[in-house]
Formats: sequence, C-alpha cells, structure tokens
Amino acid sequence: MRILIKNGTVITAEGAASLDVLIEGERVVALSTGGSDVAGSWQAGADLVLDADLKYVIPGGVDAHTHMEMPFGGTTSADTFETGTRAAAWGGTTMIIDFAIQTKGQSLSAGLDAWQAKADGACAVDYSFHAIISDVNESSLKEMNVLVQQGVTSFKLFMAYPGVFYATDREIFQAMDRAADNGALIMMHAENGIAIDAIVASALAKGQTDPIFHGLTRPAEMEGEAVHRAITLAQVARAPVYIVHVSSSPALAAVVQARDLGQNVFAETCPQYLFLSEEDMARPGFEGAKFVCTPPLRPRHHQAALWQGLRTDDLSVVATDHCPFRYADQKELGVGDFTKIPNGLPSLENRMDLIYQGVVAGEISLSRWVEVTSTNPAKMFGLYPKKGSIAPGSDADIVIYDPLVGQTISASTHHMAVDYSCYEGKTITGRVDAVLSRGRQVITAGSYTGDAGHGRFVPRQLCQHLR
Repeated sequence: MRILIKNGTVITAEGAASLDVLIEGERVVALSTGGSDVAGSWQAGADLVLDADLKYVIPGGVDAHTHMEMPFGGTTSADTFETGTRAAAWGGTTMIIDFAIQTKGQSLSAGLDAWQAKADGACAVDYSFHAIISDVNESSLKEMNVLVQQGVTSFKLFMAYPGVFYATDREIFQAMDRAADNGALIMMHAENGIAIDAIVASALAKGQTDPIFHGLTRPAEMEGEAVHRAITLAQVARAPVYIVHVSSSPALAAVVQARDLGQNVFAETCPQYLFLSEEDMARPGFEGAKFVCTPPLRPRHHQAALWQGLRTDDLSVVATDHCPFRYADQKELGVGDFTKIPNGLPSLENRMDLIYQGVVAGEISLSRWVEVTSTNPAKMFGLYPKKGSIAPGSDADIVIYDPLVGQTISASTHHMAVDYSCYEGKTITGRVDAVLSRGRQVITAGSYTGDAGHGRFVPRQLCQHLR
C-alpha cells in the first residue's frame, strides 16, 4: 500500500514545515516540500491520497503509562486491551506502554507472560510493557537482566501502598543498583506510603470518609519528600530515575533541583493534574469519587508550576496513568469509606486533545506539544525513531489533526469503557481527523476502521534521553 499525505503542515519536536509524506507499507519512506514536482509524481503512483490541507500532520502519540485490565482495590480496571487501545486510536495515540505486574512469590517473567496473554491479539495499536517489581529479592533482581534482553527495559517500584506494592528504601536501592549495571530505567511512584497510612487511619477514626479525604490525607509534602528520597537513592546508586505522575509543586521542585545539578532525573505529569483540581473531589454527594486517583488532584495553584515544568523540560513527558473504573459499580465500592474507592481516572482518549489546549492557551508551542506527547516518551523508553518521529524509516504512525474544529468532551461520545468523563461538557478546540498505525488507517473520517490484533508488541531499547 502506497499512501501520500499532501498539503499538510508537518509538526515534529524540531519544528513545522509544509511537507508531503510518502508511506510505503508500514513505514515513512520520504518527505518532500508540498507542491513540488517530486510530490506530484508521488501522487500519480499512490494507492491512497489523504489531503491534509489546513491540518497538522504529527507523529502518533505515545502514552507511556496505562493500566489495562489491572486488578486493584477488589476490582479490575474497566478497559481491556481491546477497548483501551481502540480508544487510544480515537484520540490520536498509536502506542501504549502498559505495566506487567509481578505477583508476590512469583517471577517477573510470569507477570510479563500474564500481561502478554491479555494483550496478544487484542490491541488496535502497538504496545509494550514496563515491569512492576512487587517482590524485590535476589531472583527478581537477576531476572531484571533477562527482561532487559527481551526488550522490557524499565521497571516500576512503589513508595506507596504498604502491603500491596510498597518497596522499602533498601529494596529500591537494590533495584536501582541493578539498573545502573544493566542500563534499565527505574520508574518511581513517589509518595510516603507509611506516613500516609497513619494520616488515613486518623481521618477514618474521626469519621472523615467522603472522597475529598482521599486528597486531604495524601498531602503534597508527602509526595515531595518521597521524590527527594527517590532521587537521593538514585544518585548514590548512579542510576537514572523517572518519577511518574508528578502532581504538585514540592515534587516538581525536587526534580528541578536534581536536574539543575546535572543528575539524570526525569519526570512525567498527567492531564488530570493540569486541568482538574482538589475541588473536583469535593463535588456534592459521592460525585467526587469520579476524580479519585493517586497521587490525588491538588489545589489549582499547582497547575501553573506544572505547565512551567513542561516548558522547561523539567517535566519531559505527559502520560495519562489511564486506569479507568466505572462509577456505577466500581467507584461506588467506596461509598462510606474513601479508602475503598478504586484509584484511577479515564483519560487515554483525551490526552492529545487536552494537551493541545496548552497550545491554544499559549502555555506550550506546537512542537512542544508533539515533543511531550510523542517524541520524548519514545526517546525515554527506547522507541525512537521507530516511534515519535515522521522521517524516512520511521513507522507510519501518523495523526492528521484539525486545529480548527471544536468539540465537546462527553461520556456519551467517548470510546473508553467507562460511564463517565472527568471532562464532561468541556468545550475544546482541535480534533483528530485521521490516524494511521504502521500505515494502516485506523481512524478515518470519524469512523473506526482498525482491528483488534493489528497492534504488535514492540521490544524496546534502553533509554535514549539520558543527559
């Protein structure tokens, strides 16, 4: 199949240019100045011509933090790999990196096999995995080397959730020390889970059970302290570290300080921390449960610092931490006890559109939009230039984006497997017009034209974003 995308403005992390894009099979093979004689000859030989006049042509989004079919809080996240990756395609994301969870007492490889079985034959777009280490021991530390050779080059540990995922400082250091040897990237969920558990117990003893107390019992200082501690452990281990879902000014300040000293510290934030706030968890009745995630939404004043962090590259990636739970029969498990509300929000389908609103508002540039949603995550997790780029040899993961069309976000029109939207009724500018995944049209003129099973597992190289 030979496809020509013509008349569009190609936006990459390096800038913007009026270019035509030629695709053969699954890859981009050439770029040419729009309207040139070369481009004219391409059109004559093309099987399909897509006219992107007045539209942007961007590399498909890479969401480096999703949780499909994840067991949590007595239930399982609502999106399967099939529904979740289909929703990703609708929103212009053509690659996800999910998390394969090691069950305590089992091997890392067993966790990877279990998640691969869920994803195999189900995904509409390409996928890969990080590994969650739930049981740090000599065996799992040795297994890290094996998984790196298999293309799983990043490992997540938790300073939160004692009794579930929690790792001690000793265990975290051991994993970082191993990563320093094998080149893997350690990802940290950084909150002081031990102290938070004490705060939670105190709140429950006082009868403070509403959703808002999920946020009030996880103060930003507990995130900032843990981020600083994780960075210090990484410094001693001489390992790079990636802080997931930064939500607050204290956490970001610790990242900025380390990066200013030249340490290989990286961080992501998520759309919910840029557009939602603690006020949403305080909505009347039980409505606030829809907005319960971890770390929690913060007071609105933290948002300006996060946008600044995106501009300065102290926040290098915008991922979603997409972990959706239905309101009616899953979030409601926590009625009368906020600790039983499954933690997580649906946002995979909305990520590219929401971060584009940062362009509309003048918070970030067009190139930075592409960089934080596609190019940087591809580099961070060893996928570049196969992903995150529009260049000869790169996968033809391409989005044609209409910056002039408005839309209203709603659960009635989204494709995620949940019965609510955190952004219900929000009117925004810009919309995905067409999506190609490895040269295959998966979104065409407002219709899904993809298939479950089109998406492939992509082994990853080591981090390409080190300084």
